[in-house]
Amino acid sequence: QVQLVESGGGLVQAGGSLRLSCTNSARTFTNYPMGWFRQAPGKEREFVAAISWSGGSINYADSVKGRFTISRDNAKNSVYLQMNSLKPEDTAVYYCAAGVRLIATMAPDYWGQGTQVTVSS
Repeated sequence: QVQLVESGGGLVQAGGSLRLSCTNSARTFTNYPMGWFRQAPGKEREFVAAISWSGGSINYADSVKGRFTISRDNAKNSVYLQMNSLKPEDTAVYYCAAGVRLIATMAPDYWGQGTQVTVSS
């Protein structure tokens, strides 16, 4: 029902920007909230941002507030993460996620394969 595919990762220097994209490639109408998690080397996977289907509810981790912006385009069945003022501590594999209870529980039902973001100091 849901097949998430991420793109947009890469290597940037500190202070730079990247824009991640995630698309549900399944040709279905999906009302799920969507969001992003990340996992740095040697660390647990952590929540980054989430957005409801309508965009009326948006949550960010404290570590990215003021620097990252999540958005979605339901016509394209896609969610985006604009990352500005990147820091070396942002280096991680970023995973797109979706789930009916994502906003309430931070527990996705579906995951993308991940895209690598590396920020050099």
